[in-house]
Amino acid sequence: MGGTGVVSWQPGRVSARTLVLASRSPARLALLRTAGLAPRVVVSGVAEDGVHGMDAVDAACALAARKAAAVADRVAGGDEPPPLVLGCDSVLAFAGEVRGKPASPTEAVAWWRGYRGCEGVLVSGHAIIDVATGRRASRPARTVVRFGHPTDAEIDAYVATGEPLGVAGGFTLDGYCAPFVDGIDGDHGTVLGLSLPVLRTLLAELGVDITSLWVVP
Repeated sequence: MGGTGVVSWQPGRVSARTLVLASRSPARLALLRTAGLAPRVVVSGVAEDGVHGMDAVDAACALAARKAAAVADRVAGGDEPPPLVLGCDSVLAFAGEVRGKPASPTEAVAWWRGYRGCEGVLVSGHAIIDVATGRRASRPARTVVRFGHPTDAEIDAYVATGEPLGVAGGFTLDGYCAPFVDGIDGDHGTVLGLSLPVLRTLLAELGVDITSLWVVP
């Protein structure tokens, strides 16, 4: 008889390649894990500077490529087969500015008071390096963010948690910030720092099927 089209997974199947995430972001790591991947984290440690004057897309992609390259150099000659290295970085395009992480609580408060009732575009850059071949692929992802109308007291309380100081634009979609974002137009993963559809596309450009990286219990 003909095939049923159903894939039969064997318990405990382990990926033949290692995916290395060049980021300390817990949100990015969580996204990859929920998608069936088991990345190894190697923090790049590179400075998030040198992009002044670039637009949001160029800045995010330049920083992502810089992080991926730094980690690829570090892990070369280690794993066998050589790993795939994923670098990501995010910035917010808002009111003609490109915003990374707030430099201080005061700046985070000022940004949030300006966000109320407005929209911004969160851009996440993605860069992948196949250490085995040296091939590279990169692409940005964009998502429109519609901010809510938090009160001054709510903004002060949010900034006091410390959360906005560690995320692009001073906000995210999870954690304490969730009640203050009315909605988005686009992939929510982009706002969390990593678009899984973009990741799949970039892997395909390098000849890697994302399902080959799944770790199935």
